[in-house]
Amino acid sequence: MVGEPFCRRDDAGAPTAFGRFGSDIRVSPLGSAGVSPAHRRPIHPATRLVPTYDITIRMIRRSRPVFTLLMLTLLSGCGGVSYYWQSARGHLSLMSRREPIADLLASGELSDKREQQLRQALEIRRFAVDQLRLPDNGSYKSFVELDRPFVVWNVVAAPRFSLTPMRWCFPVVGCVSYRGYYAEKDARAFAATLDPEKHDIMVGGSRAYSTLGWFDDPLTSPMVDRGKILLAEVIFHELAHQVLYFRNDTAFNEAFASTVGEQGVRRWLRQAFPDALPRYETWLRRKNQFTALLAKTAGELKTLYASKLDQDAMQARKDAIFATLRQRYERMRDKEWDGYRGYDGWFKEPPNNARLASIAVYRDRIPDFTRWLNACEGDFSRFYTVIESFEPLSREQRARRLSGAASCQTLRR
Repeated sequence: MVGEPFCRRDDAGAPTAFGRFGSDIRVSPLGSAGVSPAHRRPIHPATRLVPTYDITIRMIRRSRPVFTLLMLTLLSGCGGVSYYWQSARGHLSLMSRREPIADLLASGELSDKREQQLRQALEIRRFAVDQLRLPDNGSYKSFVELDRPFVVWNVVAAPRFSLTPMRWCFPVVGCVSYRGYYAEKDARAFAATLDPEKHDIMVGGSRAYSTLGWFDDPLTSPMVDRGKILLAEVIFHELAHQVLYFRNDTAFNEAFASTVGEQGVRRWLRQAFPDALPRYETWLRRKNQFTALLAKTAGELKTLYASKLDQDAMQARKDAIFATLRQRYERMRDKEWDGYRGYDGWFKEPPNNARLASIAVYRDRIPDFTRWLNACEGDFSRFYTVIESFEPLSREQRARRLSGAASCQTLRR
């Protein structure tokens, strides 16, 4: 997941402000509202709280390039001064709360659980550099304790009878098929501005946060609390975005990063925790089976949406297809997974086009990227070089090249 200010034009052509950054987050070195976070032991009562305003101003002074980008965006006609101030402040607030993991480990103030998690995180970070040839920079070497389950909440929207999601465009990183907020209430407030008669809408939380290397991104408590295996996967995934990120090609970027994340975890487990590898493989197998189930549903919906049925008949058929999806899932869960209920939560809200579109972005090209990594004999450095050579191609050319015969030869320019 990435974050930069951006804008798009609405259907009438008027500039409309959008962004990946979210709501007003109170900042203090002890956590939200000055409460000592759970990862620390009790702190001396004389510890002084630093006001949010002071931290925000200091962060703006340290981050002049971002503040300059913000001002240029406003002056370019993208509108919404209050929105962009809120966006910049939200991002700077998160950055201001970073604490170097090495300092936290040396402080003696961590709980035993948090200390173990952060030591493991540093080992994973070193593996990413030494074995996966991912960037050796300041990202994921600091930590932020949050008082919420997700770092950002993403909004995805798709037309009522289409699986092609809406796209929003950043001045820096290009166009993506989601819009993110720091606060769930703000994400849902924006989602409420979309016409539910015209769009299927999804609001979902993300535990990861990335600025594509523009800043030293921190680990957050939602990331480390998922367990060491999923922590490793998300670190490898987010660092992969720093290796390669093509403008306006979300599906390619996310599938590439997911491939690096999953293949990196396999390699890490073989070396560090071989007994855990079968459990991870089972988790991946179920994940792929669930994704295949969604892909089958998506195929049925695409056929439906290409038909000439009237809207009432199309809506009735759409509802029936989604009901069948739930039935297929329950059969798979009960017969093939021995009752494993890990994906029950996906059905807590009704399935819709936006939810299918958000899943497809991450999964449907991973097998192709894996073929290209295997063609490079598992050498990540060569793999990165080959995939980077796809940059001059259009999105369509890139997709065709990726699905074709794999080799470890770079494209000639």
